[in-house]
Amino acid sequence: MSDGSVKSGLFLVVSAPSGTGKTTVCRKFLKQTPGVRFSVSYTTRSPRRGEVDGRDYHFIPEEDFRCRIAEGEFAEWAENYGNLYGTSAKTMREFLEKGEDLLLDVDTRGARALKKNFPGGIYVFILPPDLDALRARLSRRGSEARETMERRFSRAIEEIREAFGYDYVVCNDRVDEAVDCIRSIYIAERCRTARWTGKIEQLIPE
Repeated sequence: MSDGSVKSGLFLVVSAPSGTGKTTVCRKFLKQTPGVRFSVSYTTRSPRRGEVDGRDYHFIPEEDFRCRIAEGEFAEWAENYGNLYGTSAKTMREFLEKGEDLLLDVDTRGARALKKNFPGGIYVFILPPDLDALRARLSRRGSEARETMERRFSRAIEEIREAFGYDYVVCNDRVDEAVDCIRSIYIAERCRTARWTGKIEQLIPE
């Protein structure tokens, strides 16, 4: 950032239950908002079809991941369904100190850790239109056993309870509308007075 505004970047943290369409919403948001970078997380799971190492995730062995935990490299990390996920603290600091704005896609546990380790983030929770729609979306993952789907559904209910701790809530009934809402949040946060005090002071005659 320049022109006397706050020089550090801002970061937008997006969480949602599995099956809510968060990945689709985030990808469309990034495509429509070229000034925002995606914070690429580390994970121990295998790449899914179409995923690219370094773009979607940094795919690393579990031993490597646990070494990074021991060395305090992660701003947040969590285990989901037997796989580990984490966000590099160093990478976050480097981007934010350069004035880059970041989008982070993390679960609710990761969001709590980020609130503790990186004050000042903007937290957005994406809701499904209703529970029937959520269950239907989870059911369409035909490769998963019913037991796994039910476990994901129960976990989703637990995560929805945590929406009260977020700054904003967006309902993903229609993807384009959800993206518009997140873009509006981002634009409004970029225009906060606190981010422009330097510019304001430059324009006031002594």
